[in-house]
Amino acid sequence: MQEKTKINGNKGRCVSLSEEMKLALKKKACQVRMGVIESTHGAKAGHPGGSLSAADLFAYLYNRELRIDPKNPKDPKRDRFVLSKGHTAPGLYAALAYRGFFPVEDLPTLRHIDSYLQGHPNMNTVPGVDMSTGSLGQGISAAAGMAEGEVWEAMLFAAHYKLDNFCMIIDLNGLQIDGRTCDVMNTAPVDEKAKAFGFQTISIDGHDFDQIEKAFEAFHACTGKPTCILMHTTKGKGVSFMENQVGWHGKAPNDDEYKQAMEELNAAMAELEAAK
Repeated sequence: MQEKTKINGNKGRCVSLSEEMKLALKKKACQVRMGVIESTHGAKAGHPGGSLSAADLFAYLYNRELRIDPKNPKDPKRDRFVLSKGHTAPGLYAALAYRGFFPVEDLPTLRHIDSYLQGHPNMNTVPGVDMSTGSLGQGISAAAGMAEGEVWEAMLFAAHYKLDNFCMIIDLNGLQIDGRTCDVMNTAPVDEKAKAFGFQTISIDGHDFDQIEKAFEAFHACTGKPTCILMHTTKGKGVSFMENQVGWHGKAPNDDEYKQAMEELNAAMAELEAAK
């Protein structure tokens, strides 16, 4: 849940998204993707696919949208982000590390014995994590104030009590652990379902920062109802052999795959660095 404030970290967000800002966000997203590869390779386990599809969102949230302070992660006035799909912790951890909550060098300790960076977010050990998650579907209830019930009940709660500081973001990458969502358990039409529950509903390209910006502007402008942002994304985004491949839902890259992935991401970063 977020307070209705135009923000950029701890600074007031009073300017529109410039080309310079957009380039900086693309670089941050590339760093997040590098962190995902570094951590899952170091763990020899983990979930890179869904972490990569949400990397642009993580970059936007932690570098533009959320009012947070890495030096004071428990600030009572901070915005809260609850990662309901807790298995994509590698993406969240990378965003937090590159934002300054803890050392980037710790990312490869993911899932190691005695590491504070375990396979799912732990609010008691990881600076910047506001809710321990991992049991799928519970994040929305937690964000809505621990309403009785789970996803649908929490949506009813949020709409009934007009929680206009509640923004639900759904990563629609089309794949889950067993295959395509349309084959395993078809959830479409998600937009019509959210509208029926009383949410302001916005569908966007989850890799387009202009569309992400406009969606959050609409969230801040909306009163009297919660917001649902539907991000249409590509699972494994940014690493060619992982893109739209269901096998990368929960598998770590081996040494050769790690090398190829980092070469691709370093090339992407170099291209962004060269852009003016």
